[in-house]
Amino acid sequence: MRKIVLAGFLSVFLMTACKKDDRTAEKSLEQQKLEFQARQLDIEKQKLAIEKERIVYEAQKKADSIAESKSKATAAANSKPQIIRETKTIYRDRGSNSNSGGGTYADNGNSSSQGTTAQQKKGWSKAAKGTAIGAVGGAALGAIVAKKNRGLGAVIGGVVGGATGYTIGRAGDRKDGRVQPRN
Repeated sequence: MRKIVLAGFLSVFLMTACKKDDRTAEKSLEQQKLEFQARQLDIEKQKLAIEKERIVYEAQKKADSIAESKSKATAAANSKPQIIRETKTIYRDRGSNSNSGGGTYADNGNSSSQGTTAQQKKGWSKAAKGTAIGAVGGAALGAIVAKKNRGLGAVIGGVVGGATGYTIGRAGDRKDGRVQPRN
């Protein structure tokens, strides 16, 4: 009889304990849902703040590029190379009777043995870049294509690629004004 009563108490105790855990689990589940929703709201707020910063950044970038293009346009207009032919100014010495040939030549800083040249640009020209890229790419492609003699394929590919890259780069240099076009 004792065992039956003891078993009954244990079963009642276990049943009440299980119901209590279910209520606790339900409450904690509700709390987890609320916490999850709060985190979702925080994430959405952060996304909106990031989007706002991105829009401000793009607007500033656009304004900067417009200002830069205007300054480049004015700089380009102001710094267009002017073609000046070699000039010589002749001063005649009327007051003295020197045997210097009747006159002297003044330079005025305008004449030079080359005429005037555009300001030299620094860095690699497009022709040099094209040659380097074309030679490397052509050598790689030649080595891949030539199955029997990869070395010869790389040499031929490098020469052809370099020549092609130089031609394309030189045309780009002409367009940019780095090199004077042929007459």
